[in-house]
Amino acid sequence: MNNQHIINNLPYQKPFLFVDKIIEIDENGVKGAYTYKENEFFYKGHFKDKPITPGVILTETMAQIGVVCLGVFLLKDEITATKKPKIALTSNQVDFYLPVLPNEKVNVISEKVYFRFNKLSCKVKMMNTQNQLVCRGTISGMLIV
Repeated sequence: MNNQHIINNLPYQKPFLFVDKIIEIDENGVKGAYTYKENEFFYKGHFKDKPITPGVILTETMAQIGVVCLGVFLLKDEITATKKPKIALTSNQVDFYLPVLPNEKVNVISEKVYFRFNKLSCKVKMMNTQNQLVCRGTISGMLIV
């Protein structure tokens, strides 16, 4: 399964797909990127005349790249045209350090903590293009095909 096939098997679509590309992936983790375009739906009201990316969207981006992309990769032998992955977030704990502005690109780096009984838990961090830590935490989810 190549990286574009992983993205194509994610259960998201625009405007709620926050994965531009997977840079590298293996059974222990993933690195991917996303650029928040200035016309994203959530900037219209967050914050008035000075938009920043909401923390919930940063968390969602980390979950999509750091947990769901890795989960699809780990379940690749079970995924078919008719059997798609089903995903549910089970827990997250994220600390935020820097804002992310419109048109800013971020890299998400995830390290698998464990994958057992269809639960995947990862340590995930987000870095900006200056290699500064934006946020980090632990995100877990259930994945089944």
